[in-house]
Amino acid sequence: MSQQATPQPTGSPVRYGSRYGSEPGAGSESRCLVCMTTLSSRRASYCSDACKQRAYRLRQVDLSATDAAMLVTELKRRADLLAHRLYECPACGERYLGERRCPDCNRFCRALGLGGACPHCDQPVLLADLLDQTADR
Repeated sequence: MSQQATPQPTGSPVRYGSRYGSEPGAGSESRCLVCMTTLSSRRASYCSDACKQRAYRLRQVDLSATDAAMLVTELKRRADLLAHRLYECPACGERYLGERRCPDCNRFCRALGLGGACPHCDQPVLLADLLDQTADR
């Protein structure tokens, strides 16, 4: 008696293939979770011990006790203060994150304070405005 093999569809899973998607596909590169540089190993999450330590420290920040002065000193220590400073052009009123000069008017902007990009609309938002909104709720 001979047994005939049933043809398998092309989309069926392979027994010894990549189980969890760790096989890099065409054009996919694994990158460091902190600095976004290309990693040498597929299994690594961070490119160096410094990035691993920075990620740990970022996870340990207590967001319930946000103090603007403490935040400014921490950003100065990390040399990231200018990247998180919000500026407003006195001529056109446009807000920029980390840019001191308006590219349209070519004028120096006025510093408003600490801010960041809104995750929903990607517009620059002042940190004091966000803290006032959360205090009202």
